[in-house]
Parts: sequence; structure tokens; C-alpha cells
Amino acid sequence: MRYLPHTDSEIREMLATAGAKSIGDLFRSIPKSCRFEGSLNLPKALSEQELLDHLKNLSSKNKTGSISFLGAGAYRHFVPSAVANLVARSEFITPYTPYQPEISQGTLQTVFEYQTMICALFGMDIANASHYDGATATAEAALLAAKQTRRNKIAVSDAVHPEYRETIETILNPSGIKLAPVAHDADGCISKQSLKDICDSECAGLVAGYPNFFGVVDDLSYLADAIHKAGGLMITTTPEPLSLGLIEAPGAFGADIACAEGQSFGCGLNFGGPYLGIFTVKEKYLRMMPGRVVGETTDADGKRGYVLTFATREQHIRREKATSNICSNEALCAASAAIYLALLGKAGLTKLAELNYAKAEYLKNKIKGSSLKIKFSGPTFNEFIIDAGKPADDVLTGLQKQNIYGGVALGRWYPQYKNCILACVTELNSREEIDKFANALCL
Repeated sequence: MRYLPHTDSEIREMLATAGAKSIGDLFRSIPKSCRFEGSLNLPKALSEQELLDHLKNLSSKNKTGSISFLGAGAYRHFVPSAVANLVARSEFITPYTPYQPEISQGTLQTVFEYQTMICALFGMDIANASHYDGATATAEAALLAAKQTRRNKIAVSDAVHPEYRETIETILNPSGIKLAPVAHDADGCISKQSLKDICDSECAGLVAGYPNFFGVVDDLSYLADAIHKAGGLMITTTPEPLSLGLIEAPGAFGADIACAEGQSFGCGLNFGGPYLGIFTVKEKYLRMMPGRVVGETTDADGKRGYVLTFATREQHIRREKATSNICSNEALCAASAAIYLALLGKAGLTKLAELNYAKAEYLKNKIKGSSLKIKFSGPTFNEFIIDAGKPADDVLTGLQKQNIYGGVALGRWYPQYKNCILACVTELNSREEIDKFANALCL
């Protein structure tokens, strides 16, 4: 830990330069009612050795050996050590907007490689240099659809991640754009009847999860046809993009905009962030796409080089002409994703996706032979819903006493599914862990 001390004379010199008599004068703009008065209730200062001993004692209280089947938009995957090692290099760890391409070729090439791999994975033409997270990327996609079609209604599947839907509503509401929820059927897929009722001449686009929040893989070709006939745009959002190593890319089904959360691609969980918003479009929507795009070119000597081709954020241009008010991106996470995908390669990504699918199916088959039920009949990737037959919160509390984190209770978002648990299996779950989980559930 770095410690940068300032002597009393240095502090006096800086205050004199700032025209202040005391450090307190620097905070005069803050109302007194908002300032803390008195002394902080802190213990006596510790030496470095004492502090390290204290931290070791605190860490010894942590529970170890927990078995986790949590998912719901945050996924445990193995991250090769090479990812953290490479992104920790100085040219990556402090990435800034590459305004000067002549001194930013490394950063620009990394972003270009990231965009190229993301386009290949999603079957789309253009990818930007990332958003905050999957939720904001999806909201920006809905906003793009409304601007492109000049319509004020967005159809959103109620099987899209609930927190994504909240973000969409937060961002779109000030623009007067209405959200129309599309119901799901008994198989966990979008209801065709509900879709038919909502997709009309006022609908700017349809947002569908792929896979959706329930882990179910929907029929995108039917959905795309329905919204395109109504003159709207097809938008997909993918909380777990590892699934695309196994299922068909959304671009192959006619998606106009495909978004995702890239946390699974080498970013780790990190106690809830930072995340990585993936945003891809068909080429005809390039100029409407928020964010920035890196392109490949040649210099005066004919050598390959990289430049910012499009940059339509308000950081680059006037606010009223910007396609987005998001003024930052997740460049370090994008670099992590690029390194992770490059290390895996196409065959490695497919094998990893197959492993996740197979392990989830193994758990599903163990449960099918018990008194428990699988809630939806649609095909799933690495997470699915278990109907426990009794309040899910009670079941999960009982599992935690056995050091098992058995999934997420759906009742907080879907009251009708208060007995249901969303369970996720990844390559980090061993067969022994899956067996222990299944046996504990079925007791």
C-alpha cells in the first residue's frame, strides 16, 4: 500500500497557494448541516506488522469450502492467470481515451481485436468499445430502436433479467418511451399470443433474453419475424454470453442489435463489478450506435495502423448531437475479455460451453428423478428453475446451513414463483458438489 505523506510546511504552502487559512476552509462550499463534527470513532493507529496480523485474524473468520450454484447474471468461471497478468501491464491498467492514435496503437489494437472477436461471436457487423454493463447496453439498444423508428413503445419480454428491465425503464422514461411487457408461456419462452398483441405499428422494437433470465433459449427466428413485420427492430440481450459457444449467434436469426454482459469473459465476479457491456449492431445502424468504434487503416508508409473511426459520445461531440450520454467505458474489462477469448480460441470456447451445458443437464436429470420439478420445459443453457414445492427462501436458508449456496429465489421478482429457485452450474462445480446439492435438495 502506497503512503504519500505531506509535512506541515508543505500543507501550509499548498493552503497559501489556494488562498485558504486551514484545510477546513477548502470545504466552505459544503453546508454545515452536511459536515461531520467531532472526532471519528477509530481505534489507535496500528503499525504495518500489527495491521497485517489484524487482517489475518479477520480473514480467518471467513467460511471456506462453500459450494455455489448462484447465477442470475453473475457467473463463476475459471479465469486463467495469464489474463490478470497481461491486463496488469502499464499500457492496459490505465487505459484512457486514445485521442492521439500515434501514441495509442497498443490500446487501439486491443480494442479492435476485442470488437472483431465479439462480432464473430454474436454474428453481427459492428461492435463498440463497450458500455458500463449488460443492463445499460440493453437500455441504450432500446433507445436506439426508438430513435431509428421514431416510435415511442418498446416491447420487453418479462423473462428479460428483472434488473435489466428496471434499467431500461429508468433510461427510457425521461424520453416518454413506454415499455410494453410481453408474457412468457409454460415453456419459459415468449408467449406468441402476447407478442402478437403487442407488436403493432407503434412498436419500435422487441427486447428478448437469449438465453433469458430463466436460462431458457427462445426461438429468435420467430421473434425477429414478428417484430420486423411490425416495422420494429429485434434486440437480444445475453446475460451469459458463454452460451454462444454452443447455441447459434443472434445475428444468424436476424437480430438488429445484440447486447450482452461480458463478465463471464475473464472479468471474474470481483464482489459485483466492474462489468462489461457488450453492444453490437448491423452495419446500417452504425451511425446511431453509442460509444466508439476502432478501425484498421494504413499509415503514410503503408503500414497497418488503428484509429478511432466513430466516436459519438458526448465526451467527443456536443451533448445534443451525441447518441449517448454515457461518457466512460469498460476498456480494462474489454481488454480482459479479448485476452480471455484469444486464450480459449474458438474450439476452447465451444468445449467450455459444452462442459457448462453438460453439468447443468446432469443436475437437471438428478432432480427429475426426485419429488422436485423443473419449472419450464424449454431448452436451457447452464441455469434453470427448480420448483421446490415450498417457499424457496426457506429451502435456500436450509442449504446455507450445509454451506451450500443453492441458487436465487425468484419470488423477489416473480411473486407467482415464490417456491422456485434459479440454479446455475458452471465448469467450477464438480460432480461431487452437484451430487451433494441434489441430495440436499431432495431431502
